[in-house]
Amino acid sequence: MTDTPAKLALADGTVVTGTAIGAVGETTGELCFNTSMSGYQEILTDPSYAGQVMMMTYPHIGNYGAFEDATEADRPHVSGLVVRQYSRNPSNHASEETLDAYMTRHGLVGISGVDTRRLVRHIREKGVMNCVISSSDLEDASLVAKAKAVPSMAGLELASGVTVSEPYDFSEGERRIAVYDYGVKRNILRSFAHLGCAVRVFPAGTALEDVLEWAPDGVFLSNGPGDPRAMPEAVETARAAIDSGLPLFGICLGHQLLALAEGLEVYKMKVGHRGANHPVLNLATGRVEISTQNHGFAVLEDGLEGVARVDHRNLNDDTVEGLEYQRFRGFSVQYHPEACPGPHDSRYLFDRFIALMDGETVTPALEGDAE
Repeated sequence: MTDTPAKLALADGTVVTGTAIGAVGETTGELCFNTSMSGYQEILTDPSYAGQVMMMTYPHIGNYGAFEDATEADRPHVSGLVVRQYSRNPSNHASEETLDAYMTRHGLVGISGVDTRRLVRHIREKGVMNCVISSSDLEDASLVAKAKAVPSMAGLELASGVTVSEPYDFSEGERRIAVYDYGVKRNILRSFAHLGCAVRVFPAGTALEDVLEWAPDGVFLSNGPGDPRAMPEAVETARAAIDSGLPLFGICLGHQLLALAEGLEVYKMKVGHRGANHPVLNLATGRVEISTQNHGFAVLEDGLEGVARVDHRNLNDDTVEGLEYQRFRGFSVQYHPEACPGPHDSRYLFDRFIALMDGETVTPALEGDAE
């Protein structure tokens, strides 16, 4: 790592100066922030972050290095990284390389040495906005113009850029789960595999009839990046899955696609939820689950009557975090029960899907959940 100067410019004209980390060059995207204290490598490799520049609120990033077991995909998917202080000397028995080396190897541009606390307060007040990080162009006016030219996340379809090109089998087991890959995290697949499920992952554009040829016991719609309203084909696929009569489960983007398929509306949030410490209330049990979240869109509560009922709600802003559908056997959540990084309070949702495939009715919680 060298002390190469770098700048971060926002579309509203804000410019800050720091030091380059990772690859020397330039990148653009929607600037957002994540409040997790650890798990930076899982965050960098989460396909749901495609098109976004990630700012970590925890001040020291890179202090435990980088290693393959901490990845959620085979490469980083964030567009860039912003940190307060990069740790040059990591300490961790599992570390295989420094975070700087990992970023450089994958061509990921970042900046260190900026006042992330001030920037987070700015974003919380003004809302997420597009930005550019550059260690090659240091002219303020040029950088602000580039940030303004970045397309808005609203209306962007990004899942096709992170999905697999061919179906593949992740695990073997008794129950068959067909996974629509809109940017699925590895730990979601591991969660199903650990429950003894056969998991086959299908590209996002796969026709439902091709999925049904595999004779799945249930269909899972995964997390992913971008605006679900810009994915009409995926919404139609979700409708076809509903008509199939198979049990359905959606997480994050999959949750939004199921809601759109049922005629509900989705809106872009001012800031979004990104972190591993968001409290969610299970309305059926009264339990509060600490959850991992990563989303900039949410389901509008209007129009729920006769379609679905809210069974999980965010305690910070009262937004919808989970739906149980009334016209088919299925449910979905906005947050990430697989965590990684994050708490394991909501892992019972995977058991809930297994129970649904086994012919049981959807229950608000299973015995022993959230333990």
